[in-house]
Amino acid sequence: MKQLKLFIELIRLKKPIGFMLLFWPCAWGLTLSYEFSNNLNYYYFYLTLFFLGSVLMRSAGCIVNDILDKEFDKKVSRTKNRPIASGKVSIKLGLTYVIFLCFVALLVLLNFNTFTIMLALGSMPLAFSYPLMKRYTYWPQLFLGITFNYGLILGWVCITNKIELVPIILYIGAIFWTLGFDTIYGYQDIKDDEIIGVKSTSIKFKKNPKLFLIICYSIFVVSLITTGFFMKFNSMFYLSLSIPILHLFFYQIYNFNFKDTKNSLKIFKTNNLLGVIVLFNILIGKI
Repeated sequence: MKQLKLFIELIRLKKPIGFMLLFWPCAWGLTLSYEFSNNLNYYYFYLTLFFLGSVLMRSAGCIVNDILDKEFDKKVSRTKNRPIASGKVSIKLGLTYVIFLCFVALLVLLNFNTFTIMLALGSMPLAFSYPLMKRYTYWPQLFLGITFNYGLILGWVCITNKIELVPIILYIGAIFWTLGFDTIYGYQDIKDDEIIGVKSTSIKFKKNPKLFLIICYSIFVVSLITTGFFMKFNSMFYLSLSIPILHLFFYQIYNFNFKDTKNSLKIFKTNNLLGVIVLFNILIGKI
């Protein structure tokens, strides 16, 4: 039971925000491409597969992150008690868990078409090299955005079996969405990060973070509008976009206080709700 509790802690299973933020872009891509006049069972089947894949890959990614950041985590108050940083779980056991999780994820992946499988396997180096980026660049959040939203492309391809302009437009916008919310998240550890030499957009734009967030979220909103135009969505889609716009600019940015650690986490977590809202926006546009 002790090892099970440590495993659950290691993969952050009690903190579902991580795998949900990985799942929503998958759901967006799938919903964009799916013809709802067809059997809905296939839609729910693929949605379930993407959810399982998100949980498994985020869990494996957390372990790899903790292994690579072991020495950094020891010096940060928020992360010093993580199982690997504290020595409760060995690196060898952690790697065993990663192999197991990736194997189960592969079994899930094999349910998709060949093109989707190839694209997903091609993203593996991105997923596991992300933790290294904070050592070399102030833009690790951008790299995370590229990685975290890759599922949007997979969601589209699993139905259409080809890459087109529409998912790429929304994918680019979603990258900036992640760039924004992960910058907010980074303000939890900014003091420790500056001391130990870890880089981030939180540090790079600490003098005017709200301007940076406005730019990121504006690009995301423009990508949603452009996606609606190319998909020939109905007028209700554009009206309903007022909800995520209000949430991004008049809740997140307006209420964001980068000097308050608890505030940063609270604002960050609301992006799970945004993921749901955007999914419903897409569904409304396709009615």
